Amino acid sequence: MSIFFDMAASGRWTDQRETNFLDGGAHFYGVYECSCGRFISIGSIEPQFYALLRQHAGLSEACFDAQMNRDAWPALKDRLVEIFKAGSRDEWCRIMEGTDICFAPILTMKEAPHHPHMAAREVFVTPHGVTQPAPAPRFSRTPSVIRDAEKTNIADVTSEWNAAK
Repeated sequence: MSIFFDMAASGRWTDQRETNFLDGGAHFYGVYECSCGRFISIGSIEPQFYALLRQHAGLSEACFDAQMNRDAWPALKDRLVEIFKAGSRDEWCRIMEGTDICFAPILTMKEAPHHPHMAAREVFVTPHGVTQPAPAPRFSRTPSVIRDAEKTNIADVTSEWNAAK
């Protein structure tokens, strides 16, 4: 929380909801609905990422020049609502994925395991036919395992845990 206390002390953070750059106030950091009813997220805070967002989303209007002007955020957010609503989530993914925009589709629980990024990182596993997040964190020398609840004796688990301490 140190950064937030620092920003509050210097007048760059307020207690009022959706007035700050990380709480939904800024147009460049939030979630937007697409024409298909699904959503995307944008987190283009740094100038280089914001420039890429402008480039790929076609935000050439001069009003987008003042990224950090809090007074302009509501109008810019309304404009982005219109822009992102003009395309489907899949269309925005084709435009923005693979760039440094700080963009991601908002995925359902059914979609997440099949997303190429999640699949490549093996974020999900399917033991006993049930898809679930893989154990985390992952250690190179001590691989995590998902235990079978019916075959696990609580005394054995407690003994293993105590031995690991």
